Amino acid sequence: MDMQLQHKTVLVTAGSKGLGNAIATEFAKEGATVFISSRNEENLKRAVKEIKEATANPNVEYYVCNMKDADAIKQMILSIVEREGKVDVLINNAGGPPAGSFLEMDDESWYHAFELNLLSFVRTIREVVPHMKQHGGGKIVNIASSSIKQALDNLVLSNTMRPGIVGLSKTLAQELSEDNILINTVGPGSVKTDRVLDLNKKKADKLQTSPEDIMAKAEQNIPMKRYGKPEEFAKAIVFLASGANTYITGQALIVDGGLVKAL
Repeated sequence: MDMQLQHKTVLVTAGSKGLGNAIATEFAKEGATVFISSRNEENLKRAVKEIKEATANPNVEYYVCNMKDADAIKQMILSIVEREGKVDVLINNAGGPPAGSFLEMDDESWYHAFELNLLSFVRTIREVVPHMKQHGGGKIVNIASSSIKQALDNLVLSNTMRPGIVGLSKTLAQELSEDNILINTVGPGSVKTDRVLDLNKKKADKLQTSPEDIMAKAEQNIPMKRYGKPEEFAKAIVFLASGANTYITGQALIVDGGLVKAL
């Protein structure tokens, strides 16, 4: 299938590690011009070098950007547009909020999660949409969590903020479809990332067992009996953001090996 991503300009936020990095790599494989962002320049330099080597695509660049800073987001989008003339694809991604129960979270924790995991998505979309309209359309994919369909234990911040992303995406799908801008939400579930491994470790410490035991038990609950690979998740994102997708918008998809059973 031709993804029609050559000569397309793609921005992947939080793209230096984890799922963001896997997503950026898959876009680079398809021949897109890829920009990744994060707060840590050293991580970005390393990621760009690795993506270029893995894909033989020289058109991979980075921007240092604090996604809680509205001015920084605006400047990043303007810089990409000044350089490439457009942003065809926006992949909104951010690190997951801290684990913890409701009574463990103070106002600062709530504000941080809101700014990073919801408001940053609003801000990037607000900046790219006028440029997408000007160039005849675009694709936006918001990365959330399986908590958009089923609440996760000890993750009250994620359980609260992630469904907001779905509401935002569904609303914008209604508003932007006539401008040929398609927007969807995708939630990773049982995908083996550093965040999942860290959560497993914390759970293991709490239960006085090993992370390996936690992982083994988790995999038994997954219909496919294994954690997903970041690249498997990334391929779903690439399809939704590609020219192959011409009619899917306003949807919330979970990539989790069939773990979540709720509709």
